[in-house]
Amino acid sequence: MNQAVSVAQALKKVSAGTDISISGWVRSFRNDRFIQLNDGSCLASIQAVIEPEAHDETQRKRITTGSCVQVSGKLVDSPAKGQEVEVHVETLEILGDADAAAYPLQPKKHSLEFLRDIAHLRPRTNTFGAVFRIRHLLQYAVHAFFHENGFFHVASPIITASDAEGAGEMFRVTTADPVRDEHSDVDHSGDFFGKETHLTVSGQLEAELFAMGLSKVYTFGPTFRAENSNTSRHLAEFWMIEPEVAFMELEGNMTLAEDLMRYVIGYVMKHGEEDLIFLEKRLADEEKSKPQNERSPMGLREKLRFVLENPFKRVSYTEAIDILRNSKPNKKKKFKYLIEEWGADLQSEHERFLVEKHFGSPVVLYDYPADIKAFYMRQNDDGKTVRAMDVLFPGIGEIVGGSQREERLDILQEKMKQFDIPEESMWWYLETRKYGSCKHSGFGLGFERLVQFVTGMTNIRDVIPFPRTPGSAEF
Repeated sequence: MNQAVSVAQALKKVSAGTDISISGWVRSFRNDRFIQLNDGSCLASIQAVIEPEAHDETQRKRITTGSCVQVSGKLVDSPAKGQEVEVHVETLEILGDADAAAYPLQPKKHSLEFLRDIAHLRPRTNTFGAVFRIRHLLQYAVHAFFHENGFFHVASPIITASDAEGAGEMFRVTTADPVRDEHSDVDHSGDFFGKETHLTVSGQLEAELFAMGLSKVYTFGPTFRAENSNTSRHLAEFWMIEPEVAFMELEGNMTLAEDLMRYVIGYVMKHGEEDLIFLEKRLADEEKSKPQNERSPMGLREKLRFVLENPFKRVSYTEAIDILRNSKPNKKKKFKYLIEEWGADLQSEHERFLVEKHFGSPVVLYDYPADIKAFYMRQNDDGKTVRAMDVLFPGIGEIVGGSQREERLDILQEKMKQFDIPEESMWWYLETRKYGSCKHSGFGLGFERLVQFVTGMTNIRDVIPFPRTPGSAEF
């Protein structure tokens, strides 16, 4: 009986001479003999060789690009260049036909924009096969890192009645048409939950609650933001990684973020080399079409090694502002957003300058102005700054954002007043400051942003299986 194997197993783990069976999708069929078969288990396809006289013409005509077949036969050493083994087919079964004339993925280069319109088929391409295998490796590595370091995974709720970010850009969850009371306010008492609820923008607040009992926890789940931004950097649905640790101050938080990033990137470089090499070449080809001054100074794997091999430089926001204010790009008005005074909200161009030009290493900025950060961040003694931190990477700028959390009840209550957050809506959050409060810290890592960095994809819509954006929820 033939051994059922994947293409990856046939190419790397099965000895020549073994009788095997492989199922997959036809990439090409040439000379009425040579089938290039891919099943998504790896980047490469395997060649299956049929003898025309062993298969009738009707069956051979059904072997078209996109059709699904199962081949059984002997794995043998290949005389052709560029492949070590091939399958000499003894039996062939057509599992699914494909209309050759209508099949969208013809053997040619397709634009990423075109492939977004056929997101149900794009996993069959080399580019998206590589991207989503890398995404899987990163997801696995995240869970492995936290498990190995004593963290417990917490499934934070997707439906929530609180706005963790305080920005108000949330999707409303309802089962009813809006009913207004005598003051023209929407009455939610008759709705499913009896109150106004939304899709969550963050699992942080719930993770904080669990950190107050389990000490080291993390969430890894979908989050949602109703921001009407049709750009290459925004999604309405995305995934967040959010650890929270009791008894840890900001310095420990910085170390945790650095350790996590080194671990997951190192894991992918070790286990996803074939896909990274392919994506590196794809990115290099893409860079050639850009003006010289817009090209990335580093190749894909060079950028990843940059993170692994250079110590993360820790710099206060105040020091960073001084560096940027006195930099050549700022003085010569090369920055799109000029840095003129303390308190400015840094943009990607500033973050990349610090990483790529000034320090030549990943950078962790800390102690930001309180006015540009969230209510839950611990206030410093100067009254102007909070114990916030951002991790900055080459090519992308901020990739991690976090803080030491405000554990003092009176100060937290005052901050909530400043941000116009009613205490009654977050009584449960405040109670953790009443009953055994302690210093604690955490951060958020946008998973798609991480996948973008590691794969070199320039549009965030190309690193999530089915992107949700304004006006688009097709699949």
